[in-house]
Amino acid sequence: MATKEDILEQLIEEFLIHQGYFVRHNVKYLPSKHHADYVQNQDSNHSDIDVLGYNPLANGCDRVWAVSCKSWQFGFNPTKELSYIEQNKTVRGKPAWKAFREVASDKWAEGFRQAIFRATGEQEFTCVLAVAKLTGDKSIWERHSRFIERLCGNPIKIITFSEVIGTIYPHLNTTLASSEVGRMLQMFKASSIKLSIVD
Repeated sequence: MATKEDILEQLIEEFLIHQGYFVRHNVKYLPSKHHADYVQNQDSNHSDIDVLGYNPLANGCDRVWAVSCKSWQFGFNPTKELSYIEQNKTVRGKPAWKAFREVASDKWAEGFRQAIFRATGEQEFTCVLAVAKLTGDKSIWERHSRFIERLCGNPIKIITFSEVIGTIYPHLNTTLASSEVGRMLQMFKASSIKLSIVD
């Protein structure tokens, strides 16, 4: 039986397809065994890129979007999460950095970049964090110098559920949407229900 993607992942898929991207889900990656900090019993379980989008008509970093989705109902606070990472705190039952290993660890960031290159042939990309709700200043995360350094200068972007809905909703038509959440939004539009976040 196929695994159902998270609602936010489905929404990101719909968002990217509407903008001309081809989409893959759950692209796995690991640190290289040749990395100086590789530890076999800690680094042998895959992480994955939730949604990887490739648009052959886009240029530069916009051609590839590598998206991590955090559907946390309490929202995402960049300042707090950054402090948890820097203080090596345990949050949500595991070290805080592990939720953001693609930007918070040198060896995992390298594996992340290599996975994108293997899947797309591109070294330029945008590293996107999709969140249910943002509580705080996203620029603290997007401009964090160590994160950008680990991504070899590629940009970081945070997008919210409401931003994605607000982009998709006005452009929905009667052509069958690619995801279940997209079809649900089409039903909202067909029934003339107004969503306050897109008014």
